[in-house]
Amino acid sequence: MKFTRVFAFMALAGLAGSAYATNGYFSHGYGMKAKGMAGASTTNTEDAFFGANNPAAAAFVGNRIDLGVDLFSPIREATMENWGGSGMNVSVESDDSYHLIPEFGYNRMVNNNLALGVTVYGNGGMNTHYSEVMPGTNLFGAPGALGIDLMQLVIAPTLAYKVAPNHSIGVSPLIGYQLFKADGLGGPTSEHDDSFGYGVRVGYLGKITPTITVGAAYSSEINFEEFDKYNWLFLENGDFDLPENYNLGVAWQATPAVKLALDYQRINYGEVTAVGAPASAGGFGYDNIDVWKLGVEYKYSQKLTLRAGYSHTDSPIVGASLAECMAGSVNCGETTLNILAPAVIEDHVTLGFTYTLASGNEVTMAYMHALKNDVSGQGFAADGVTPTGTNTIQMYQNSLGIQYSWKM
Repeated sequence: MKFTRVFAFMALAGLAGSAYATNGYFSHGYGMKAKGMAGASTTNTEDAFFGANNPAAAAFVGNRIDLGVDLFSPIREATMENWGGSGMNVSVESDDSYHLIPEFGYNRMVNNNLALGVTVYGNGGMNTHYSEVMPGTNLFGAPGALGIDLMQLVIAPTLAYKVAPNHSIGVSPLIGYQLFKADGLGGPTSEHDDSFGYGVRVGYLGKITPTITVGAAYSSEINFEEFDKYNWLFLENGDFDLPENYNLGVAWQATPAVKLALDYQRINYGEVTAVGAPASAGGFGYDNIDVWKLGVEYKYSQKLTLRAGYSHTDSPIVGASLAECMAGSVNCGETTLNILAPAVIEDHVTLGFTYTLASGNEVTMAYMHALKNDVSGQGFAADGVTPTGTNTIQMYQNSLGIQYSWKM
């Protein structure tokens, strides 16, 4: 009964507002313990968010339920020089700046070697809302506020099996549901559309020595149905998928109290046509990205564990100067189109802790600050030919999350 109620809450809350955009439109981490360590999670066996990180970890997690929620605040601003050839320089900040992001994990050990569980988490983050620059005209020259809203929910049932006492493999079918809406683009619709999608994540985890653990996980592309109402916006008749990605990790228990974790993640945005195609071809022009995550965990006492972390990647959005545009740069126009989705964050710093209650249950909190970053590129008038001035998109972020965990 406890599981059913928590799962229902998670599903409804997830549809109410998943809005992450940290590493592109992936979160910097899943589960508050991982988020406190900048997302380093491939070798994590301390919570039930394996379906988003590494399915093989479920075999070592034990029986537990984890329920968390993050208050996420992305601050986005767009600046256009010589806006539309008018000679005006305009700057507008998105006012859609606070989102509650829930997540849920459950695990049950069937026997000493076999685990069954489920992870429910959100992705997304292209949620923007720019007011009109002047009455009746937004940044793109159309009437009404400008912005898009993307909400994604992924359910990952998981099976993991220990193939040896210190080694496990796991698999998570991925069931995705997403909602999308665009405003102020002058298109034929500004209504929500939805679609379902499917994929799979597989993983391995191995305790190589008493102090060294390694892990690896691979996720296929989550192939969604087309957004029929937005086949005029997204390429391939409205197709918008979650990209293929994989991660590798190693953790070192340096002392009984100190653990270091290092993850590498690859996200292949360029393989999703609507996301990776150049702006000149109607895509968002995202590049594939490599993410490095370093986390440290310090067991201060039997009840209190402290965490910190840092991660770095390159912005998937790259601007192009006028000279580069004239030379045919594939990055030309990206900073204009991605005013809608300014996912330019490169660096995160995080802090977190877990406190164990007398019952054995846990309270975990995590704070993240994504350092401000901006990308600039040549802008053009509505005809797409006449150069105007430089367009700049920038963002920084903060999030504060809390998680309660039941051990069973």
